[in-house]
Amino acid sequence: MNEFAKARLDTAEEQEEIRVSRVLTWLSLMAIVFLLGIGAKAMASSHAGHAYALWAFAGVITINLLVFWRTRNRTANKTGMIATVAALFAYLIASGGESNTGPLWFYVFPPLLFYLTDLKTGTLLLSACLIFAGIVFQFPQLPFVTAEYGSDFKIRFFATIAFESIFCFVLEASRRKARYELVSLAIMHERAARTDELTGLANRRDMHQRMSAEFQRFQRSGRHFSIVLIDLDLFKRINDEFSHNAGDLVLKQFADLLKTALRESDVPARWGGEEFLILLPDTSLLQALTLAERVREQVEQMAFTLGGKRLPVTISAGVCSISQVGSIEQILKQADANLYEAKGAGRNRIAPRVRSTSSPGAASSA
Repeated sequence: MNEFAKARLDTAEEQEEIRVSRVLTWLSLMAIVFLLGIGAKAMASSHAGHAYALWAFAGVITINLLVFWRTRNRTANKTGMIATVAALFAYLIASGGESNTGPLWFYVFPPLLFYLTDLKTGTLLLSACLIFAGIVFQFPQLPFVTAEYGSDFKIRFFATIAFESIFCFVLEASRRKARYELVSLAIMHERAARTDELTGLANRRDMHQRMSAEFQRFQRSGRHFSIVLIDLDLFKRINDEFSHNAGDLVLKQFADLLKTALRESDVPARWGGEEFLILLPDTSLLQALTLAERVREQVEQMAFTLGGKRLPVTISAGVCSISQVGSIEQILKQADANLYEAKGAGRNRIAPRVRSTSSPGAASSA
């Protein structure tokens, strides 16, 4: 997975966590209201102990919610809520609640558990809770158990809770799979909108965004960057004499050369037609000129062939640093002017001129 896809997935996961936190906040508020109301009903029915227990759980949920509002720790909020609800259901199963109806509230647990955790964790926690329920049902004489359930109720409870748990597992698995596929599809479309189809490099739109981000970084920290605007010399002649397939082959081979010749932090893009633009972060003008000259020499020495015939491929380039100008528009305009100068001086060279010892096509530094 490339860095772009990973970042997009991380963003989607973050957005999902935010949505879960919002849902959990409302669920917590609803749980507090229900527990207070049912506790009041239990008190009115002379079940004071049960009422105090429910109010205590309402207090714990309230504290968990207040801590979340203060710390914004989503993981702690989810963990606290799951632990509180699990303890509440354990109490309701062991005590029976009112008229042994406490276990019926357990049906809320599976969908909540799978929504708040991953499928593996949810299954393990749910299994532990069902094992606890089985122990309570099987050994009503345990000191912490005050309820006793009939055989029919036990069978129906485990049958229905097993069905609901499997059903919730399947639904949540389908939801997560569908969400992942939608995110992956969005990544593909976004990548396609940012990538040149032929060369696999960034396209003009993506490069504009990257340059804007780099310019903002320069304004904040003063860290310079440079660009190299490249044109394949007499490219139309290659298309006319050797076919458009040859032209496409040259474009792809040149793009591959850029991918291997540049640093990991550098960003090459197809600027349009036979023009390419390289963004060089943290690079001075002299460093950019040196890199551009190295690329020019590699292109001059590289064998671009089609059907055994060598294709005449050279490049001209205009280089500019942000230190020379004051905006994105100006750096592009200056790089284009320098490119025009290089082509006017005979092509197969870099402007401003940089020293070269290996090729007669490049002039000495001024």
